Amino acid sequence: MNKKNLTNFIQTRIGFFCLLVVLFALKYIFAAYHDFNLGISDPYQHIIMWLSPVGSAILLMSVGLYFSKPVISYCAMVLLDVANSGLLFANVLYYRQFSDFITVKTITNAGKVAPGLGKSAVALLQPSDLLLWLDLFIIIILLIAHKIRIDQKSFGLLTPFAVTSVGALILVLNVFLAESSRPRLLGTTFDRSYIVKYLGIDTYTVYDAVKNEQTEQVNKNANTADLNKILAYTKKNKLPVNTEYFGKEKGKNVIIIHLESFQQFLIDLKINGKEVTPYLNSLYHNKHTLSFANFYHQVGIGRTSDAENMLETSTYGISDGSLFTAMGSSNTFQAAPQILRQHGNYTSAVFHGNVGTFWNRDDVYKNMGYDYFFDQNYFSHDKNDHIGYGIKDKIMFAESIKYLERMQQPFYTKFITVTNHTPFDMDEEDLDPSFKTSDTSDKSINNYFETAHYLDQSIREFFNYLKKSGLIKNTMVVIYGDHYGLTNSENETLAPIVGESSDTWNSYNNVQMQRVPFMIHAQNLKGKIKQEVAGEIDVLPTLIHLLGISNRNYIQFGSDLLAPKYRPWLTFRNGTIVSQKYVIIGGKGLKGVVYDRKSGKQIINFTEQEKYEITKLAKEGKKSLKYSDLLNNHNLLRFYTPSGFKPVDPTQFDYLTNYRQMEDLRQQLKNKSTALISKQRKSTTKLYKTDATELKGREEEITKIPESVSGNHLIEKQTKPSKNHKKSYN
Repeated sequence: MNKKNLTNFIQTRIGFFCLLVVLFALKYIFAAYHDFNLGISDPYQHIIMWLSPVGSAILLMSVGLYFSKPVISYCAMVLLDVANSGLLFANVLYYRQFSDFITVKTITNAGKVAPGLGKSAVALLQPSDLLLWLDLFIIIILLIAHKIRIDQKSFGLLTPFAVTSVGALILVLNVFLAESSRPRLLGTTFDRSYIVKYLGIDTYTVYDAVKNEQTEQVNKNANTADLNKILAYTKKNKLPVNTEYFGKEKGKNVIIIHLESFQQFLIDLKINGKEVTPYLNSLYHNKHTLSFANFYHQVGIGRTSDAENMLETSTYGISDGSLFTAMGSSNTFQAAPQILRQHGNYTSAVFHGNVGTFWNRDDVYKNMGYDYFFDQNYFSHDKNDHIGYGIKDKIMFAESIKYLERMQQPFYTKFITVTNHTPFDMDEEDLDPSFKTSDTSDKSINNYFETAHYLDQSIREFFNYLKKSGLIKNTMVVIYGDHYGLTNSENETLAPIVGESSDTWNSYNNVQMQRVPFMIHAQNLKGKIKQEVAGEIDVLPTLIHLLGISNRNYIQFGSDLLAPKYRPWLTFRNGTIVSQKYVIIGGKGLKGVVYDRKSGKQIINFTEQEKYEITKLAKEGKKSLKYSDLLNNHNLLRFYTPSGFKPVDPTQFDYLTNYRQMEDLRQQLKNKSTALISKQRKSTTKLYKTDATELKGREEEITKIPESVSGNHLIEKQTKPSKNHKKSYN
């Protein structure tokens, strides 16, 4: 099409419509590359992203074509383009401040929008933002000057309908391509950035609006009678405490080390004559460590987020998707950080080298009551320090110390590792030359041992610091694996390495591979390796009892693993039951496949006693999952506040100013500060020693606070210590 023909085409109503769509798509693509960090990693994803604004823009602006009067039609199309550009522009500003995209709840909640887009909005502007509005400004001028004439030809309904249909077809194609690149994109969303990357801002906003409406409808349908049933069920399952352990660690710091994708079979495993995880092995057998040999993960589709949810709340993840992303922004939690704040004046924090929006953590942690969340913004931005899903573990632990030492004690902290994450890639310089991995036909298996070995080294370095700084004397360290690393499809190749046969490998073996480590290490604990069956749902009751806090009035679906009458059975999210005696696949009871857990042999002919026990276990497993789903899906905890517990106020937490908050609080408390750096009157960061090759010659970065998080960069931001802290220390 030559210039003259193009000009004539634009003078038609369809031509003008096409001009608006093309210009919006171009500026959206510009914003995607210039302002958003969407993690586009291959040419296919680039193509999907280029397509993502087209279908939705056609659908939206085609509404203007349905108006019969030409002037109204043109005005409607321009106004719709203005609104769409405004949505894009608002997300650009919001992303600069929060590294996230605006939710419908944020739009309708002025109080939440104000901190990010209020007085500081002007300061967030950049010259490039003019490109998001320049096309509209020029088009309006050209319309007023009659350089673009309004097409006076009459329009029926057939043409607008055809245009709308084309937009719908492109949108369907976009969704199809997105699903081919990221299966179950909408069903298992773990980061809003993924939806924007694959489907665009418009589709994301509609999707978020639908989710928000579904959540509100579910909340409206909540029945307090259901809450009473859940209370009765959980109270019935409460057990008497073990007096030997209850309060044993009262007042101690708590450090949770979240081992990404780390399975129990790695413990004590040797490859080519060398231990894969020598340091974790030593902790597992340590005289001050309570270790659990038959501890199973219980995650569903939500994987890591499910593990965190069980750890923090002792409730299960939801049946389809991630609780964190589906309802974590709106649900009420009675989680470990707030429980420990109420009963032990604990400060709480999470350290994680990925973006804060991943699994919706930046919202969920506020609703759980975490004071601080140190995401990748607080660590090195050098690209060589990152791999896969965030900053490398050795660097993350090393750079966390400058923040950890400023936290008021006692503290409850969680360190989430990432290096041991599929596909288990590592940079050549991070490999241990003295450790030779396996030589199987499966690259993932070979890599898995290398990343697990690296993770083990990072844990050793962190423990060395705990000992040198003296923190180990007043700290209970909890180590757990969040979920499987290698999948069932890889297990048959793995079988000979773990002492099994590929020929006889079956579903029982797959269940046994779902065991992950669980260790509780503290200087005044008498260590032992416990053989009882246990699961992630049991962690919270066990920990708070060790800290001397009763769970009697809390709705928790797990049990204290140290209780004298602990009943050793658990259910997976898919319904599979594991008890001391049985492995019942799929939650079907006698109709399913049942194995003897210790021998691994399938039970074919059941005794009457076995029938009774298996039927009862299947029934209890279903009931436990049912009541947890009822509690979370209907947000029933908003109707129940245990005695002595104060619900979380998420609006008081600001994770953009963590460092500044801690320093303000230390200055406020002066000699009453319990932070490690205050007690020792100097920083302990130089005590941390790491062999991370990336930090050689850059050791000062371990001690240096990045200017981007020190508070100096914040614009018109009046930061105050947490209200809870002020109240606690007055």
